[in-house]
Amino acid sequence: MQTVADIMSKDVVTVKRDTTVRELAGIFETRRFGTLPVVDDEGHLIGIVTASDLVEQGRNLHIPTVISLFDWVIPLGGERTLERELHKMTAQTAGEICSTDVVTVVPSDPVSTVADTLSDHKLHALPVVDGKKLVGMVSRIDIIRSLTRK
Repeated sequence: MQTVADIMSKDVVTVKRDTTVRELAGIFETRRFGTLPVVDDEGHLIGIVTASDLVEQGRNLHIPTVISLFDWVIPLGGERTLERELHKMTAQTAGEICSTDVVTVVPSDPVSTVADTLSDHKLHALPVVDGKKLVGMVSRIDIIRSLTRK
């Protein structure tokens, strides 16, 4: 049975919390990655930033529909949703734009588990961690490559 350790990429391009959005765009463009892990100085995974996160910065701001009830104005989409949207659109660094609720796998996970996780969460790549330390990345193409090696 193949595991994540057998197919993952170990030479991972990472970014730091203070990497600018402009630098992120350059990495996405030149390296042709869609996902970049954000790590701290010890190599611990602290978030993930995707090319889609950068694309969201260019979209139109959706002003939520509100209900006025007595003296209250209640946004239907939720105040937190608008706040998150504004935060992403105005972010200047990887630390501001990255998602911190990251789905991860460990090196000993079976490849079938990774395939299920990628599919269930509609993701293209997953960070591989040992504890909090990033040790690799595994993507859909890694799974496809593993099928051709059999």
